[in-house]
Amino acid sequence: MSMPAATSGGPDEGRARHVAIIMDGNGRWAKKRHLPRAVGHQRGVEAVRAVVRGAKGLGLEALTLYAFSTENWRRPDDEISDLMGLMKRFILSDLEEMASNNIRLKIIGDYKAFKPDVVELIEGALARTAANTGTTIAVALNYGSMDEIARAATRAAAEGPITPESIAAHLDTADLPPLDLLIRTSGEERLSNFLLWQAAYAELWFTEVLWPDFTAEHLKEALDAFAGRERRYGGR
Repeated sequence: MSMPAATSGGPDEGRARHVAIIMDGNGRWAKKRHLPRAVGHQRGVEAVRAVVRGAKGLGLEALTLYAFSTENWRRPDDEISDLMGLMKRFILSDLEEMASNNIRLKIIGDYKAFKPDVVELIEGALARTAANTGTTIAVALNYGSMDEIARAATRAAAEGPITPESIAAHLDTADLPPLDLLIRTSGEERLSNFLLWQAAYAELWFTEVLWPDFTAEHLKEALDAFAGRERRYGGR
């Protein structure tokens, strides 16, 4: 298996191309303020909007956001309904801005498990931004990394021997740059079944900031920390 080369002082040294974020803490943000969880999710969407707007200015080629996991179906029905409503409103309100800013929307996970009206909106947004060549915003919907790896391995096996390269070629993120940095908000320090394969050699950055309070400045702080790290990929 070929591994990424260690940094060698080239022009891209210290520059993250692909960043992923586990957006955690909406519920705790609301609880601290004695507000309904739905308000925390609403503020979380505002944080998404601010970070997406900031990503282009920070030179990112791809930003992957963990929005709805396969495990999130265990949440109460009313909370799932609120989340779906917020997703629809976000697409309707922000799609044209993303399109005009050359942002390409990508979905990882099985979004077709959602209700038909949500699927229709998602597919319209994907089509509207498909030709864009700027930052890719990949949103993980009904996504679980173990499921993704199993699906990729099944496809790889159908084509020939299973190798790390053949599995990687069938991952949902196969058309994105390798993951450089994975961020998790809210003080939790685990991956929660998110990009397990892709994170094998990614840098990790954890912050106590709850997701609704996370801004483009926090993203820049994480990128600055990343730039100061030496990535060895198992070497010395």
